[in-house]
Amino acid sequence: MKDVKGVFRNLEKMLQKASWFDDDWEIYNRGEYLQLYKSNWFNHNQGGVHFETFIEAPQIKQKSFPVCMHAEEDCSSQSEFIRQFLALEGERIQSWKGYKTLDNSYGICQRTLPLNFKSLEQRLFEELNRLRQLEASVGEVLGNL
Repeated sequence: MKDVKGVFRNLEKMLQKASWFDDDWEIYNRGEYLQLYKSNWFNHNQGGVHFETFIEAPQIKQKSFPVCMHAEEDCSSQSEFIRQFLALEGERIQSWKGYKTLDNSYGICQRTLPLNFKSLEQRLFEELNRLRQLEASVGEVLGNL
């Protein structure tokens, strides 16, 4: 079994070197769990708006893992944020291969990927880079609330 923490360390370095990554972006890396978010997304305690992925024991056993976007309880007007955000971006998200919008209290969208360690950092980087395209709409909806 490959070192998942090493994969996430390498992913964090790749994200920090990305042309779009600036001082407003933040990364929370807990080893087998990573969140990417902007400083004004109410995610200081990991409970706001963020892009997330994790590969822990259940995902290793299932041989698949999620890449998702959440708006959790620290998000201002959480349910209204999700409603407005999906009205703006739902079609684009559903046009992305493998992505589905979620119908729960905090989930916005998710893609489940097969757990294959070949090029894993690159695949994770590509998915987070795709989700990052939603940045302007997150800011717009948060600004409207």
